[in-house]
Amino acid sequence: MSEKGGGQGGYHQAMEAFLVSTGIVTLAEMGDKTQLLALILAVRFRKPWPIVLGILAATLANHALAGAAGVWVTALLGPAVLRWVLGISFLAMAAWMLIPDRMDDNGETGQPPRLGVFGTTVIAFFLAEMGDKTQIATVMLAAQYQAYVWVVAGTTLGMMLANAPVVWLGERITRRVPIRLVHVVSAAIFAVLGLLALLGWD
Repeated sequence: MSEKGGGQGGYHQAMEAFLVSTGIVTLAEMGDKTQLLALILAVRFRKPWPIVLGILAATLANHALAGAAGVWVTALLGPAVLRWVLGISFLAMAAWMLIPDRMDDNGETGQPPRLGVFGTTVIAFFLAEMGDKTQIATVMLAAQYQAYVWVVAGTTLGMMLANAPVVWLGERITRRVPIRLVHVVSAAIFAVLGLLALLGWD
């Protein structure tokens, strides 16, 4: 899809890019290692506002780079090649979503952070997002929709919808959400997007 065309059509395409990006990343983030990281930081520091703002800053920086990569891929590849790359990538993401994600429990010394809670959260989240499902999804969605600002805004909102409640409410949320079902639903969405891309739907 692209942002070609103006008026009502362009607005609908932009909103579709925003809403699909938000929904996919919110689902993909459930049970992901960065959500577990949010829980660890919340329990360790008990300062929700610096953690939430740190997550927002790290996500904006990381997904802005990922969205730019998606735009670059779109310009580099022709439409036919891009369609196959996106289709196969979305199907691969569907399979990846069904693999449980775990957070490595390293470096938990219990010492206060040298960079403060905000700085520690920014660095931890930015690094944790490198090569993560949601970062790769942002690249693919930016290439699919060719709507950089709307995709980055949507994926960032999706990250906040998934992670901010965990910071505020902690384990009570993660224990009540059927993570396996969420992963199956998000895998199905990626599979549908993959098939539509391969069929040339736009």
